[in-house]
Amino acid sequence: MVTSRARGRWAALLLAGLTPVVAELTLGNPPLRQAWLLLLWVPIYGAGTVLIRELVRRTGRGWLAILLLGAAYGIVEEGLALQALTSPTIYGVADWAPRILGLNSAYTELNIPYHAVFSVALPILLVDLIVPDLRHRPYLGRTGLVVAGVVFVLGALLLRWTTAFIDPGYQAPPAVLAAFVLAIAVLAVLALRFVPRPTDVPAAAPRTVPAPPVVACLAGVMAFGYLALLFPFGGAHHPAFTQGGWVAVPMLAAALLAVVAAVLLRRWTAPGGWHDRHSLALAGGALVAHTVFGVIANGENTTDRLSLAALGLVMTVLLALLSRIHRPA
Repeated sequence: MVTSRARGRWAALLLAGLTPVVAELTLGNPPLRQAWLLLLWVPIYGAGTVLIRELVRRTGRGWLAILLLGAAYGIVEEGLALQALTSPTIYGVADWAPRILGLNSAYTELNIPYHAVFSVALPILLVDLIVPDLRHRPYLGRTGLVVAGVVFVLGALLLRWTTAFIDPGYQAPPAVLAAFVLAIAVLAVLALRFVPRPTDVPAAAPRTVPAPPVVACLAGVMAFGYLALLFPFGGAHHPAFTQGGWVAVPMLAAALLAVVAAVLLRRWTAPGGWHDRHSLALAGGALVAHTVFGVIANGENTTDRLSLAALGLVMTVLLALLSRIHRPA
C-alpha cells in the first residue's frame, strides 16, 4: 500500500516534470525535435514550482500567494539567470518596445505574468486536479523542501552557465541585480506574510459562475489575446504590428486584459459557485489557446508547426480524460 508521504513525493515529481512541459514545450519553445532541452530546465522550472507550492501550502496561503511567488520566479529566471529583462541584445527583445529604466519593457510585461501563470499556477492547478486528496497539503517533508530549494538554485546557475540561452557578452550591472533581488524579496514577503489566508477571508455570498465551457472559452481568448498583444509574430518586429509610439497601445491593452481576467477570477472563485470542473476548464482553455498561439508564432517550419499541433491534440485528449474524473455524479 502506497503511503501518503510516498504519494506526496510522486506528486512532487509529477509537478516538477509537468512544469517545463506546460511552460515551454506546449508553446513550441523549444520545438518538439529539441525536447531534450527540457532536461536543462527541469531543475529551475520543476524545483522552483515545487518549492513555491510547498511554501504556500506550509503557510496556509492561497492562489494570490502562488501568483506573487510565480512573479518572483520569473524575475529569478529572466532577471538573474538569463538576464533577458535588461540585456540590450538577447533574443532581439530590446527592439520590441522602448527600454524603460533599463528594462526591456514589452518583454518584461509579457514574461513575468507568463511565468506566474504558465510556469507556476497552471502546473500546480493541474496536479491538484490529478491528485485532489493532496491539494491542501505539502507534498514533501522538511528535507524535501530543502532539496527543492537547493536544486532550484543549482538550476538557476546551470541556466546562467549554459551560453546557448544567454547573451554571453552581457552582464547586468550590480545595481540592477540588487534591485531584482529586492523585488524578489518583497514579493516573497508579501506572498507568505501579508496575503490573507483563505480561512481568514470572510465568507461571501455565492456568486453566479459561468458554465465550464464558457470559462474555457474566456480563458482561451484572454490567454491568446495577452500573448498576441505582446509577442511579435507573423514577421512583425514590435507588439501587435505597431510602429514607434503606437507600441504603447497593445502594451496598455494587455495590461487591461490582465486586470479584467484578475477581477473576473476573483469574483467567480468565491466559495460556493466555483468547482473543479471550472478549474479544469480554466486551465484547459488557457493551455489550448497558448498552444494555438505557439503554432502560429513559434513554428520555424511546417514540420515544427505540425508536431506542435499534434502535441496540442495529445494535450487536449489528456485534459478530456482528466475531465471525466471530475464529471458530476
